[in-house]
Amino acid sequence: MSYIYEGILKNKQITFKVRKLTMGDLPGILNVQDQVILQLENKERLQPLTDEEFQFILDGNGWMIGAFAENQLIAFRALLVPPIDEEHLGRDIGLTEMELPKVIYQEISNVLPAFRGNQLQKILASLIMQELAKENHSYRYVCCTVAPFNIPSLKDKFAQGMKIAALKEKYGGSLRYIFVKDLEEIGEPEYKETIFIQMNDTRAQQAKLAEGWQGIQMEERAGAWLVQYTR
Repeated sequence: MSYIYEGILKNKQITFKVRKLTMGDLPGILNVQDQVILQLENKERLQPLTDEEFQFILDGNGWMIGAFAENQLIAFRALLVPPIDEEHLGRDIGLTEMELPKVIYQEISNVLPAFRGNQLQKILASLIMQELAKENHSYRYVCCTVAPFNIPSLKDKFAQGMKIAALKEKYGGSLRYIFVKDLEEIGEPEYKETIFIQMNDTRAQQAKLAEGWQGIQMEERAGAWLVQYTR
């Protein structure tokens, strides 16, 4: 096997290696996802992928990488080349029809509960974007969805420089933040206005997003999570 990264799991002091995943890894992928779902208190915060959706990615419609420790898949991350349909996230963030093919999705990312606390999400995020950069691609926008109060996933997206561009119902009625990262954007834009809104105040956030504001960070104050919006 050709590995693209090797590191140490700090809380276990054992080596892990990362490589691209193939169709032969599907049973391990499903096992990791199943164990993650079992540990969730609120199952609505994760939109799991089906066997067919994983196969679609592994069949050349995206990229998947996985971390292995002691010959076991312990974490994975995926990028998906999405079909151009009515649910396309590019539509939700205001892209034109011509721009939709320039969108790639940062799809599901899962870490086995026993191996959390090793920054695997962060490491895999960096590695999979490096793998994308090696390709001769035409993608400009990286999009994804995250449920409000899915704090680890929200932190993960903000850490990558992704921004909230919309907040709406997806997947049959589940409320989701829609994140975007413009790969052609250089440096940080200058913001003239900033405001913090409580994460549970959906209407206030949607109103700001409709006015062109973007969510760039979040913080906890007195036990409540607030999202920082700027424009």
